[in-house]
Amino acid sequence: MEQVLSALFEIASFGAIVVLVVLGLGIIASMMGIFNFAQGEFVLLGAYVTYVVHAAGLPVWLGMVAAPFAVGALGFVLERTVVRRFYAAPIVAMLGTYALGLIIREIVRGLIGGLYISVPEPIGGSINIGNMHFSTWRFMIIIITALVMVGSYLLLAKTRFGLKIRASLENPGLARASGISTPAIYGATFAFGAALAGLAGALVVPVFSLFADLGIRFLIQGFVAVMVGGVGSFAGPVAGAGLIGVLSAALPWVIAPVAADILVFVLAIVFVKFRPQGLIAGKGI
Repeated sequence: MEQVLSALFEIASFGAIVVLVVLGLGIIASMMGIFNFAQGEFVLLGAYVTYVVHAAGLPVWLGMVAAPFAVGALGFVLERTVVRRFYAAPIVAMLGTYALGLIIREIVRGLIGGLYISVPEPIGGSINIGNMHFSTWRFMIIIITALVMVGSYLLLAKTRFGLKIRASLENPGLARASGISTPAIYGATFAFGAALAGLAGALVVPVFSLFADLGIRFLIQGFVAVMVGGVGSFAGPVAGAGLIGVLSAALPWVIAPVAADILVFVLAIVFVKFRPQGLIAGKGI
C-alpha cells in the first residue's frame, strides 16, 4: 500500500507539470491555429530565470515569481516580431517556432555548458503520513497547478479579456469588425501560454535540475497531449495532459522507462488515428 500511495503521489506531481505546459500550448494552438514548438524552451527559460535569480543571492521563490513574467514578456516580443508572420501557414509556423526554440536552447547551453545545475526547493522537508514521507515541494506543485488551472478557467470564462479571446477564437473577422484588436489579443494569448511554460520550468527545476535539454521532454509530451485531448477548448488539452501525464509517470513503475515512453507514443498515435478530433472536440471553454 505504501508503494502504491508513493507511486500515485509521484504520478500526480509529474502530471501537474505536464498540465501546465500543455495548458499554455493548448491555448496557443486553439486560439491561433498553430503549434508552438518553442514551448519546451520556454520551460527551460523559466528554469534558467529561477537559477539566475538564486545565483544572484536572492530567494529561490523570488525567481519562481519572476520566471513567468520574464518568459511571458519574451513570448509577447517574439509573437509581435516573428510568430505573427506565420499565421497563414501553420506548417511554416511549426518550423519557425522550432527554430526559435533551438536558438533559445543553444543560447542557454552556451551560458551553462553541459552542466546539470541544482536549484534548491523553496520549501524543503516532507509531509509524513504514517511511515510514508512525501516531498513538501512536490505537494506544492500539485496545489499551485490546481490554482493556476482554476485561475486560467476563470480568466477565460468570466472576464472581459476572456470574452475577447473566445470571440477571436470563434470568429476572428467578426471580432475585428466589433472593434476587438485581434493582433493585441493574439500577442497577449501567446504571452500567457509562454508564461505558463515559464512557471512550469520554475516549479520543476528543483526536481530535475537545470540542463540545456530540460524542455525537450516536456515539448514532446505536451504536443502529444494536445493531439490526444483536442484543440479548440480549454478542457481538451487539460484532459490530454492528464492522460499523457499519468501514463508517462505510471508506466515506468512497471516497465523500463524507454519502453514506457515508446508505449505512450504508440498508444497516442493509435488513439488519434481512430479519434482525430481528440478526447474533447469543439471550440469554447
